[in-house]
Amino acid sequence: MAKRRDPLPTRWDRPAHTKAKHDILVKYLQAWYGIFGSSAYVDKVGVLDGFAGPGAYSKGEFGSPVLALEALIEHNHFARWDGTKFIFLFNEQDPERFDSLKQVVDEDLPHRWDPWPKNVKVHAHNENFTDLAEGLLGEIKPGHSLIPLFAFIDPFGYRDSSMDLIRRLLQYDKAELFIYFDFNSVNRFAGKGQAVDARFEELFGCNEFLKAPPRGPERGQFLHDLYEDQLKKVCSFAHVRSFAMVNKTGHIGNYLFFCTRNLDAFDRMKYAMWSLDPTGDYRFEDRLADQQVLFDHLDTHPLQDELAQHFAGQTVDIDVIRTYVIAETPYYSGHLKRDTLAVMQRDGRITSPNQRRRNQYPDGTLVTFPA
Repeated sequence: MAKRRDPLPTRWDRPAHTKAKHDILVKYLQAWYGIFGSSAYVDKVGVLDGFAGPGAYSKGEFGSPVLALEALIEHNHFARWDGTKFIFLFNEQDPERFDSLKQVVDEDLPHRWDPWPKNVKVHAHNENFTDLAEGLLGEIKPGHSLIPLFAFIDPFGYRDSSMDLIRRLLQYDKAELFIYFDFNSVNRFAGKGQAVDARFEELFGCNEFLKAPPRGPERGQFLHDLYEDQLKKVCSFAHVRSFAMVNKTGHIGNYLFFCTRNLDAFDRMKYAMWSLDPTGDYRFEDRLADQQVLFDHLDTHPLQDELAQHFAGQTVDIDVIRTYVIAETPYYSGHLKRDTLAVMQRDGRITSPNQRRRNQYPDGTLVTFPA
Protein backbone atom coordinates (compact mmCIF):
# COMPACT_ATOMS: atom_id res chain seq x y z
CA MET A 1 0.00 0.00 0.00
CA ALA A 2 1.35 3.43 -0.95
CA LYS A 3 2.29 5.63 1.99
CA ARG A 4 -0.27 8.36 2.66
CA ARG A 5 1.22 11.81 2.09
CA ASP A 6 -0.84 13.56 4.76
CA PRO A 7 -1.34 12.81 8.47
CA LEU A 8 -5.13 12.70 8.35
CA PRO A 9 -7.26 9.57 8.89
CA THR A 10 -9.40 8.06 6.14
CA ARG A 11 -12.23 10.43 7.03
CA TRP A 12 -11.34 13.60 8.88
CA ASP A 13 -13.15 16.57 10.39
CA ARG A 14 -14.17 19.08 7.75
CA PRO A 15 -12.40 22.44 8.28
CA ALA A 16 -14.36 25.67 7.87
CA HIS A 17 -12.37 26.66 4.78
CA THR A 18 -13.27 23.37 3.12
CA LYS A 19 -16.97 24.13 3.50
CA ALA A 20 -16.30 27.59 2.07
CA LYS A 21 -14.52 26.03 -0.89
CA HIS A 22 -17.44 23.68 -1.46
CA ASP A 23 -19.92 26.57 -1.26
CA ILE A 24 -18.10 28.33 -4.11
CA LEU A 25 -17.89 25.10 -6.10
CA VAL A 26 -21.60 24.32 -5.78
CA LYS A 27 -22.77 27.84 -6.55
CA TYR A 28 -20.69 27.93 -9.71
CA LEU A 29 -21.60 24.42 -10.87
CA GLN A 30 -25.29 25.24 -10.62
CA ALA A 31 -24.73 27.94 -13.23
CA TRP A 32 -22.33 25.82 -15.31
CA TYR A 33 -24.83 22.96 -15.58
CA GLY A 34 -27.47 25.41 -16.75
CA ILE A 35 -25.25 26.73 -19.54
CA PHE A 36 -24.62 23.33 -21.09
CA GLY A 37 -27.81 21.59 -20.04
CA SER A 38 -29.87 24.06 -22.04
CA SER A 39 -27.48 24.25 -25.00
CA ALA A 40 -28.65 22.94 -28.36
CA TYR A 41 -25.04 22.40 -29.43
CA VAL A 42 -23.76 20.24 -26.58
CA ASP A 43 -25.06 16.76 -25.75
CA LYS A 44 -22.34 15.59 -23.37
CA VAL A 45 -20.32 17.30 -20.61
CA GLY A 46 -17.89 16.12 -17.97
CA VAL A 47 -16.94 16.92 -14.38
CA LEU A 48 -13.55 15.70 -13.18
CA ASP A 49 -12.73 15.61 -9.46
CA GLY A 50 -9.08 14.63 -9.56
CA PHE A 51 -8.54 14.29 -5.80
CA ALA A 52 -12.02 13.29 -4.71
CA GLY A 53 -11.22 12.10 -1.19
CA PRO A 54 -13.32 9.61 0.79
CA GLY A 55 -16.70 11.00 -0.30
CA ALA A 56 -17.68 12.09 3.22
CA TYR A 57 -16.15 13.58 6.35
CA SER A 58 -15.97 12.21 9.88
CA LYS A 59 -19.26 13.75 10.98
CA GLY A 60 -21.10 12.60 7.87
CA GLU A 61 -20.91 15.74 5.75
CA PHE A 62 -20.60 14.83 2.09
CA GLY A 63 -17.52 15.76 0.09
CA SER A 64 -17.14 17.42 -3.28
CA PRO A 65 -18.23 14.41 -5.42
CA VAL A 66 -21.66 14.20 -3.79
CA LEU A 67 -22.03 17.98 -3.71
CA ALA A 68 -21.28 18.20 -7.42
CA LEU A 69 -23.94 15.58 -8.15
CA GLU A 70 -26.41 17.23 -5.81
CA ALA A 71 -25.95 20.58 -7.54
CA LEU A 72 -27.02 18.88 -10.78
CA ILE A 73 -29.72 16.39 -9.83
CA GLU A 74 -31.51 18.74 -7.43
CA HIS A 75 -31.27 21.72 -9.80
CA ASN A 76 -34.67 23.27 -10.49
CA HIS A 77 -34.23 22.78 -14.24
CA PHE A 78 -32.60 19.34 -14.26
CA ALA A 79 -35.70 17.66 -15.71
CA ARG A 80 -35.35 19.84 -18.82
CA TRP A 81 -31.84 18.59 -19.52
CA ASP A 82 -32.64 14.97 -20.31
CA GLY A 83 -31.01 15.41 -23.73
CA THR A 84 -27.62 16.13 -22.17
CA LYS A 85 -25.42 13.39 -20.76
CA PHE A 86 -23.51 14.36 -17.62
CA ILE A 87 -20.39 12.30 -16.95
CA PHE A 88 -18.67 12.45 -13.55
CA LEU A 89 -15.18 11.10 -13.02
CA PHE A 90 -14.12 10.88 -9.38
CA ASN A 91 -10.52 9.89 -8.71
CA GLU A 92 -8.88 9.06 -5.38
CA GLN A 93 -5.42 7.52 -5.14
CA ASP A 94 -5.38 6.52 -1.47
CA PRO A 95 -6.78 2.94 -1.26
CA GLU A 96 -8.66 3.34 2.02
CA ARG A 97 -10.19 6.64 1.00
CA PHE A 98 -11.08 5.15 -2.36
CA ASP A 99 -12.93 2.31 -0.61
CA SER A 100 -14.86 4.94 1.35
CA LEU A 101 -15.60 6.85 -1.85
CA LYS A 102 -16.80 3.68 -3.57
CA GLN A 103 -19.14 2.96 -0.69
CA VAL A 104 -20.66 6.42 -1.04
CA VAL A 105 -20.95 6.12 -4.83
CA ASP A 106 -22.18 2.52 -5.00
CA GLU A 107 -24.38 2.33 -1.90
CA ASP A 108 -25.38 5.77 -0.64
CA LEU A 109 -26.07 7.63 -3.87
CA PRO A 110 -28.48 5.11 -5.48
CA HIS A 111 -30.65 5.26 -2.36
CA ARG A 112 -30.57 9.04 -2.28
CA TRP A 113 -31.69 9.46 -5.88
CA ASP A 114 -33.96 6.58 -6.80
CA PRO A 115 -34.50 6.00 -9.66
CA TRP A 116 -31.07 7.08 -10.78
CA PRO A 117 -31.18 9.57 -13.70
CA LYS A 118 -30.39 7.84 -16.98
CA ASN A 119 -28.37 10.80 -18.27
CA VAL A 120 -25.98 10.88 -15.28
CA LYS A 121 -22.98 8.54 -15.32
CA VAL A 122 -20.47 8.20 -12.48
CA HIS A 123 -17.03 6.60 -12.77
CA ALA A 124 -14.75 6.16 -9.75
CA HIS A 125 -11.01 5.63 -10.26
CA ASN A 126 -8.22 4.64 -7.89
CA GLU A 127 -5.17 6.09 -9.64
CA ASN A 128 -2.42 8.60 -9.35
CA PHE A 129 -3.87 11.77 -10.86
CA THR A 130 -1.05 12.16 -13.37
CA ASP A 131 -1.61 8.60 -14.62
CA LEU A 132 -5.34 9.22 -14.86
CA ALA A 133 -4.89 12.42 -16.85
CA GLU A 134 -2.38 10.81 -19.19
CA GLY A 135 -4.86 8.01 -19.78
CA LEU A 136 -7.61 10.47 -20.65
CA LEU A 137 -5.32 12.25 -23.08
CA GLY A 138 -4.40 8.94 -24.67
CA GLU A 139 -8.06 8.22 -25.42
CA ILE A 140 -8.50 11.38 -27.50
CA LYS A 141 -8.41 10.56 -31.19
CA PRO A 142 -6.39 12.78 -33.55
CA GLY A 143 -8.45 15.77 -34.64
CA HIS A 144 -10.87 15.38 -31.74
CA SER A 145 -11.11 17.14 -28.39
CA LEU A 146 -12.45 16.47 -24.93
CA ILE A 147 -16.09 17.16 -24.20
CA PRO A 148 -16.79 20.40 -22.26
CA LEU A 149 -15.02 19.72 -18.98
CA PHE A 150 -14.96 21.27 -15.53
CA ALA A 151 -11.84 20.05 -13.72
CA PHE A 152 -11.63 20.35 -9.95
CA ILE A 153 -8.01 19.67 -8.96
CA ASP A 154 -7.67 19.81 -5.19
CA PRO A 155 -4.61 17.86 -4.00
CA PHE A 156 -2.88 17.67 -0.65
CA GLY A 157 0.28 19.66 -1.26
CA TYR A 158 1.83 20.58 -4.59
CA ARG A 159 2.53 17.28 -6.36
CA ASP A 160 0.76 15.67 -9.31
CA SER A 161 -0.62 18.89 -10.77
CA SER A 162 2.15 20.08 -13.05
CA MET A 163 1.61 23.07 -15.30
CA ASP A 164 2.39 20.98 -18.38
CA LEU A 165 -0.19 18.35 -17.48
CA ILE A 166 -2.83 21.01 -16.89
CA ARG A 167 -1.97 22.61 -20.23
CA ARG A 168 -2.37 19.39 -22.18
CA LEU A 169 -5.48 18.17 -20.38
CA LEU A 170 -7.35 21.47 -20.50
CA GLN A 171 -6.15 22.94 -23.79
CA TYR A 172 -9.63 22.80 -25.28
CA ASP A 173 -11.84 25.86 -25.54
CA LYS A 174 -14.65 24.63 -23.28
CA ALA A 175 -12.39 23.30 -20.54
CA GLU A 176 -12.34 25.05 -17.16
CA LEU A 177 -10.21 24.64 -14.07
CA PHE A 178 -10.73 25.14 -10.35
CA ILE A 179 -7.40 24.34 -8.72
CA TYR A 180 -5.83 24.35 -5.26
CA PHE A 181 -2.51 26.21 -4.94
CA ASP A 182 -0.56 25.19 -1.83
CA PHE A 183 0.64 28.70 -1.05
CA ASN A 184 1.94 27.84 2.41
CA SER A 185 4.35 25.20 1.11
CA VAL A 186 5.39 27.21 -1.92
CA ASN A 187 6.05 30.30 0.17
CA ARG A 188 8.08 28.35 2.73
CA PHE A 189 10.09 25.99 0.54
CA ALA A 190 10.41 27.32 -3.03
CA GLY A 191 14.07 28.04 -3.72
CA LYS A 192 15.30 26.10 -0.69
CA GLY A 193 17.05 23.26 -2.45
CA GLN A 194 17.48 21.33 -5.68
CA ALA A 195 15.29 18.33 -4.78
CA VAL A 196 12.20 20.28 -3.75
CA ASP A 197 12.75 22.94 -6.40
CA ALA A 198 12.37 20.29 -9.10
CA ARG A 199 8.80 19.80 -7.84
CA PHE A 200 8.14 23.52 -7.88
CA GLU A 201 9.51 23.79 -11.41
CA GLU A 202 6.89 21.24 -12.46
CA LEU A 203 4.21 23.12 -10.54
CA PHE A 204 4.99 26.49 -12.11
CA GLY A 205 6.20 25.23 -15.47
CA CYS A 206 9.31 27.40 -15.11
CA ASN A 207 12.03 28.29 -12.62
CA GLU A 208 11.11 31.96 -12.28
CA PHE A 209 10.04 31.27 -8.69
CA LEU A 210 13.75 31.35 -7.84
CA LYS A 211 13.61 35.11 -8.42
CA ALA A 212 11.07 35.64 -5.63
CA PRO A 213 12.14 37.98 -2.81
CA PRO A 214 13.57 35.95 0.09
CA ARG A 215 10.94 37.05 2.61
CA GLY A 216 8.12 39.44 3.39
CA PRO A 217 4.75 40.07 1.72
CA GLU A 218 6.47 40.83 -1.58
CA ARG A 219 7.60 37.21 -1.75
CA GLY A 220 4.08 35.85 -1.38
CA GLN A 221 2.67 38.28 -3.93
CA PHE A 222 5.43 37.40 -6.41
CA LEU A 223 4.70 33.67 -6.16
CA HIS A 224 0.93 34.18 -6.39
CA ASP A 225 1.26 36.40 -9.46
CA LEU A 226 3.74 34.05 -11.13
CA TYR A 227 1.34 31.12 -10.81
CA GLU A 228 -1.51 33.22 -12.19
CA ASP A 229 0.62 34.42 -15.09
CA GLN A 230 1.68 30.86 -15.93
CA LEU A 231 -1.93 29.68 -16.00
CA LYS A 232 -2.62 32.40 -18.54
CA LYS A 233 0.55 32.10 -20.60
CA VAL A 234 1.23 28.36 -20.57
CA CYS A 235 -2.34 27.05 -20.38
CA SER A 236 -3.91 29.82 -22.49
CA PHE A 237 -6.64 30.68 -20.01
CA ALA A 238 -7.95 34.14 -20.83
CA HIS A 239 -9.41 34.77 -17.39
CA VAL A 240 -7.98 33.74 -14.02
CA ARG A 241 -9.26 34.69 -10.56
CA SER A 242 -7.88 33.61 -7.18
CA PHE A 243 -9.57 33.27 -3.80
CA ALA A 244 -7.51 33.17 -0.59
CA MET A 245 -8.15 30.76 2.26
CA VAL A 246 -6.83 32.15 5.55
CA ASN A 247 -6.11 29.63 8.31
CA LYS A 248 -6.75 29.94 12.04
CA THR A 249 -3.38 31.60 12.61
CA GLY A 250 -4.33 34.43 10.26
CA HIS A 251 -2.03 33.37 7.43
CA ILE A 252 -2.98 32.40 3.88
CA GLY A 253 -2.79 28.63 3.67
CA ASN A 254 -3.82 28.24 0.06
CA TYR A 255 -5.43 29.90 -2.91
CA LEU A 256 -8.12 28.55 -5.18
CA PHE A 257 -7.59 29.59 -8.78
CA PHE A 258 -10.46 29.56 -11.27
CA CYS A 259 -9.46 29.53 -14.93
CA THR A 260 -11.63 29.85 -18.04
CA ARG A 261 -11.64 31.15 -21.60
CA ASN A 262 -15.26 32.29 -21.40
CA LEU A 263 -16.14 35.76 -20.14
CA ASP A 264 -19.63 34.85 -18.93
CA ALA A 265 -18.28 31.85 -17.02
CA PHE A 266 -15.72 34.14 -15.40
CA ASP A 267 -18.52 36.51 -14.40
CA ARG A 268 -20.51 33.68 -12.81
CA MET A 269 -17.55 32.47 -10.78
CA LYS A 270 -16.84 35.99 -9.56
CA TYR A 271 -20.48 36.16 -8.46
CA ALA A 272 -20.06 32.87 -6.58
CA MET A 273 -16.96 34.19 -4.84
CA TRP A 274 -18.62 37.50 -3.95
CA SER A 275 -21.50 35.51 -2.45
CA LEU A 276 -19.05 34.01 0.02
CA ASP A 277 -17.11 37.23 0.62
CA PRO A 278 -19.35 40.27 0.08
CA THR A 279 -16.46 42.59 0.95
CA GLY A 280 -14.89 41.89 -2.44
CA ASP A 281 -11.55 40.93 -0.89
CA TYR A 282 -11.77 37.41 -2.35
CA ARG A 283 -10.81 35.67 0.88
CA PHE A 284 -12.25 33.48 3.61
CA GLU A 285 -10.92 33.33 7.18
CA ASP A 286 -11.34 30.27 9.37
CA ARG A 287 -11.38 32.48 12.47
CA LEU A 288 -14.47 34.31 11.22
CA ALA A 289 -16.34 31.25 9.97
CA ASP A 290 -19.20 31.49 12.47
CA GLN A 291 -19.43 35.27 12.49
CA GLN A 292 -21.65 37.42 10.33
CA VAL A 293 -20.02 40.02 8.15
CA LEU A 294 -20.82 43.31 9.88
CA PHE A 295 -19.81 45.65 7.10
CA ASP A 296 -20.94 44.11 3.83
CA HIS A 297 -22.17 47.33 2.22
CA LEU A 298 -21.13 47.31 -1.41
CA ASP A 299 -18.65 50.09 -2.15
CA THR A 300 -18.45 50.82 -5.87
CA HIS A 301 -16.56 54.10 -5.57
CA PRO A 302 -13.31 52.42 -6.71
CA LEU A 303 -15.15 51.04 -9.74
CA GLN A 304 -16.74 54.41 -10.51
CA ASP A 305 -13.36 56.10 -10.44
CA GLU A 306 -11.74 53.42 -12.58
CA LEU A 307 -14.46 53.60 -15.24
CA ALA A 308 -14.30 57.40 -15.29
CA GLN A 309 -10.56 57.27 -15.82
CA HIS A 310 -10.44 54.36 -18.27
CA PHE A 311 -13.22 55.65 -20.57
CA ALA A 312 -12.54 59.38 -20.13
CA GLY A 313 -13.57 61.37 -23.21
CA GLN A 314 -15.33 58.40 -24.86
CA THR A 315 -18.88 57.36 -25.70
CA VAL A 316 -19.05 53.57 -25.47
CA ASP A 317 -21.65 50.82 -25.67
CA ILE A 318 -22.85 49.34 -22.40
CA ASP A 319 -21.52 45.94 -23.46
CA VAL A 320 -17.99 47.33 -23.77
CA ILE A 321 -18.23 48.61 -20.21
CA ARG A 322 -19.64 45.30 -18.98
CA THR A 323 -16.79 43.38 -20.60
CA TYR A 324 -14.23 45.65 -19.01
CA VAL A 325 -15.80 45.29 -15.56
CA ILE A 326 -15.81 41.50 -15.73
CA ALA A 327 -12.39 41.03 -17.29
CA GLU A 328 -10.35 43.82 -15.72
CA THR A 329 -11.79 44.65 -12.29
CA PRO A 330 -12.60 42.72 -9.10
CA TYR A 331 -16.32 43.41 -9.61
CA TYR A 332 -18.86 41.31 -11.53
CA SER A 333 -21.57 42.41 -13.96
CA GLY A 334 -24.30 42.59 -11.32
CA HIS A 335 -22.48 45.55 -9.78
CA LEU A 336 -22.49 47.63 -12.94
CA LYS A 337 -25.85 49.24 -13.61
CA ARG A 338 -27.80 50.12 -10.46
CA ASP A 339 -24.85 50.25 -8.08
CA THR A 340 -22.35 52.01 -10.33
CA LEU A 341 -23.63 53.68 -13.50
CA ALA A 342 -26.87 54.93 -11.93
CA VAL A 343 -24.88 56.49 -9.10
CA MET A 344 -22.47 58.08 -11.55
CA GLN A 345 -25.36 59.47 -13.58
CA ARG A 346 -27.01 60.98 -10.51
CA ASP A 347 -23.68 62.59 -9.64
CA GLY A 348 -23.27 64.00 -13.14
CA ARG A 349 -20.23 61.85 -13.97
CA ILE A 350 -21.81 60.22 -17.06
CA THR A 351 -24.54 60.96 -19.61
CA SER A 352 -26.20 58.99 -22.40
CA PRO A 353 -27.17 60.19 -25.88
CA ASN A 354 -29.72 57.42 -26.49
CA GLN A 355 -31.03 56.44 -23.07
CA ARG A 356 -34.83 56.17 -23.00
CA ARG A 357 -35.23 56.08 -19.23
CA ARG A 358 -32.79 57.57 -16.77
CA ASN A 359 -30.83 55.06 -14.65
CA GLN A 360 -31.69 52.17 -16.97
CA TYR A 361 -29.09 50.68 -19.30
CA PRO A 362 -30.48 48.01 -21.63
CA ASP A 363 -28.44 46.50 -24.46
CA GLY A 364 -27.42 49.13 -26.97
CA THR A 365 -27.25 51.96 -24.45
CA LEU A 366 -24.40 54.38 -25.11
CA VAL A 367 -22.63 55.96 -22.16
CA THR A 368 -20.58 59.15 -22.38
CA PHE A 369 -17.72 59.75 -19.97
CA PRO A 370 -16.48 63.36 -19.91
CA ALA A 371 -12.80 64.01 -20.54
